[in-house]
Amino acid sequence: MKKERYFAGALAAAAIVVFSSNAANISVHAGTASETAEETTGLINKIPSRVSDRIIIRERVVDDAQTTSAAGTFNWYCRHMTDGKTPPCPPEMSFISDVGGVYIGDPDEKVIYLTFDAGYENGNVAKILDTLKAEEVPGAFFVLKNLAKQNPELLQRMANEGHTICNHTARHRDMTTFHDKEQIRAELDELNSACAEFAGVECAPFYRPPEGKFSRENLEIISELGYTTVFWSFAYADWDNTAQPSPESAKKKILDGTHNGMVLLLHPTSSTNAEILDDLIQTWKSEGYRFGSLSELCASGS
Repeated sequence: MKKERYFAGALAAAAIVVFSSNAANISVHAGTASETAEETTGLINKIPSRVSDRIIIRERVVDDAQTTSAAGTFNWYCRHMTDGKTPPCPPEMSFISDVGGVYIGDPDEKVIYLTFDAGYENGNVAKILDTLKAEEVPGAFFVLKNLAKQNPELLQRMANEGHTICNHTARHRDMTTFHDKEQIRAELDELNSACAEFAGVECAPFYRPPEGKFSRENLEIISELGYTTVFWSFAYADWDNTAQPSPESAKKKILDGTHNGMVLLLHPTSSTNAEILDDLIQTWKSEGYRFGSLSELCASGS
């Protein structure tokens, strides 16, 4: 059994907490993350009272096999594992591989795929690019129209420095509300057009659903449109710029969770990520890891 907790009202899309009945493992999705019960409680307690007073909390208990809504929608998550163990695909979402979805690479190979969800710039995206360039490591950036329009020079850097620019939709909409193929095509094409118009760059056919929210129908349509949906095997609570984790705790969490074939999701707007990325990359290199591209990941059939 699972209990699902929804935060609505003032922060309708702020967080979704999914945890087992024994509360041993919790996955918090506010953009993307996976946290422990203790850490999740701490995050909730940090919400200002002027905001929390306007948040509606809803809970219900469902069977593991049930979806998170009557419409068949899911919120992607991966359990944090340690000691190099491979995070399992959530059993209720095991169908993703049948409809063009991937979340992890080869569990027998020491390879890491760095992916970033980038909707805007606050000075840290450029720092992330600086680190990747200095370390000669490729990354994949799932971008929004806002970034393409407001900071086209960043997309140009991404392309010129060997990174992959991917589709995170134009406006970060809940794509599970779109049931028409042409609606979905239009949202993805709007981002593709913005990247071409404002930055003169092309998006690769890789897609990541906003907030990790999806349905089987969505993935089937997106696959028909020629995209591979890329989820992740590790993420953490890095999205809140007003409550950044300490560099040491973040670095420990990420290194403890490192595993073969890791698809790491980071938010490049995070000041903590900008500070620790070089140390992480150097540590991974010293441990024998290499860094792969999404083209390689998806060609491997993982």
